[in-house]
Amino acid sequence: MKTIYLAGGCFWGTQKFFDQFPGVLGTRVGYAAGISGGRRSERSLPAGRAPSYQDVCRGSGHAETVRVDFDEARLSLEDLLAYYFLSIDPLSVNRQGNDRGIQYRTGIYYDDPSLLEGIRTVCRKKEQELGRPLAVEVLPLDRFWDAEDYHQKYLDKNPGGYCHIPSRLLHLDLDRS
Repeated sequence: MKTIYLAGGCFWGTQKFFDQFPGVLGTRVGYAAGISGGRRSERSLPAGRAPSYQDVCRGSGHAETVRVDFDEARLSLEDLLAYYFLSIDPLSVNRQGNDRGIQYRTGIYYDDPSLLEGIRTVCRKKEQELGRPLAVEVLPLDRFWDAEDYHQKYLDKNPGGYCHIPSRLLHLDLDRS
């Protein structure tokens, strides 16, 4: 099993999107990358304190992020990241869909250095395809904080809830074997 952390706008839709893929073993929504660009936000939290959703909305600097545990024998990192790029606008800064703010930025965070070269390869290919630099952070994971329980599997609990990802992408016809 491998784990990667993906920020792709509102974490409700990003979690629902990744839950559909064979080889994804589990997902959790949470907060990551509270230090962006090497600097703490002006509204940084005391060291070691978990951010709340309210802290994140008030500008703590954390990104809404989904922890994705996957079986690399069934779903390669490259394929997982190809799906990721299908679900985001990789050129948009601090915005996905109607969601705006630093917490909605895009990012790929890793705690396993063996993933970095694969991440870089996929990002380089995407930049070449688009002909522009990506607005996607690629950083080692500093810390991941689980979001509050009511955010976990939110769109399963609230099927009519808002999502920036088009519905057709949340229900891809995939072989679940």
